[in-house]
Amino acid sequence: MVEIISANLTIVLCFLVGIGLLIVEVFMPGFGLAGISGIVLEIISVVLVYSNYGGLAALGMTIVILAVIGITVSIALRSATRGRLSKSGLILKDRETAEEGYTASSDLEVFLGKEGMASTTLRPTGMAEFDGVKLNVVADGEFIPKDTPVRVDRVEGSRIVVRKVTER
Repeated sequence: MVEIISANLTIVLCFLVGIGLLIVEVFMPGFGLAGISGIVLEIISVVLVYSNYGGLAALGMTIVILAVIGITVSIALRSATRGRLSKSGLILKDRETAEEGYTASSDLEVFLGKEGMASTTLRPTGMAEFDGVKLNVVADGEFIPKDTPVRVDRVEGSRIVVRKVTER
């Protein structure tokens, strides 16, 4: 057994160090250098197996490498959703809800035609409040002072265009 390992020490080291680097890349956020190095070492180990033992052995080695990578990724995903990693600060749990003031651009259509009050001076951008919700708005080509009644004229994606209300 020792003779087999010593004769194939380069292959074994490339394989084990490559797998170790891939595991480090999965569990440690970073630049990707460990992952790229791990992939290169795995390719080197497959090429060495192919040159020493032929195509069938290289195919077997490739299958083993893919199985180890698959198991590592599945463990990482499980750890990210239910394990220790999910309880760490690495996985964000904050939600951007409407109650906290976040709105998606598709939700902004409900403000079309609504009247509100300019919370800040609009020159041409600023804040306005509609039904208790403060929104970033753009005045339609005019300067609008603070505390002036405004009406939502149109919604263009996440951009809300308002006009000064001239009559009440």
